[in-house]
Amino acid sequence: MIRLLIADDHAIVREGLKQLVALTQDIEVAGEAGNGSEVLQQVRNGIFDLLLLDMNMPETGGIELIGLVKACQPALPILIYSMYNEAHMATSAFKAGASGYFSKSSDPAMLVAAIRKVSGGGQYIDPMIAEQMAFDSAFPQRKLPHTLLSDREFQIFRLLVAGKSVNEIARQLCICNKTVSTHKTNLMEKMNLRNVADLVRYAMQHRLAD
Repeated sequence: MIRLLIADDHAIVREGLKQLVALTQDIEVAGEAGNGSEVLQQVRNGIFDLLLLDMNMPETGGIELIGLVKACQPALPILIYSMYNEAHMATSAFKAGASGYFSKSSDPAMLVAAIRKVSGGGQYIDPMIAEQMAFDSAFPQRKLPHTLLSDREFQIFRLLVAGKSVNEIARQLCICNKTVSTHKTNLMEKMNLRNVADLVRYAMQHRLAD
């Protein structure tokens, strides 16, 4: 039996996932978490075969949370379950230690197959994202500006788009205001954008906004 830990900040999504898993005979939901702290608590105290992790978790989330989980339980496979159909995000997740990346827009039946594959020690990547990654590799000159950002810059980009101020981002990420401002300046230059309004328009155009 595959013991699954579901991590998503939306209760309705967790319920939907539990109903999907209930239709199988070899997977059971052994735990659930609604934010980064709960994920780490569950990982430290529970016994799981797979963590199904939403990329955009409150408190600690994304790439940073993947790293913290792997530091606690290096052998625990992580399957990312994300609304972001971005090759850049998938690449960052794999570099951080994830073993799979699944898009929320894909067929739910494929998610069950992905859970089985990753929990068994394999790797999985959503076919649509795999195609995008192959295209990006073949034509690197056509990469979108946001794919040039570092993981930290992309994290700050998303927080700015979500309406967070420099001070709020600094508190959330536990870094100084000056560091956030430097990252903000760098990402603006890389993306050739002038202000946060431009960032928001870009995020909406490329479906990067929550």
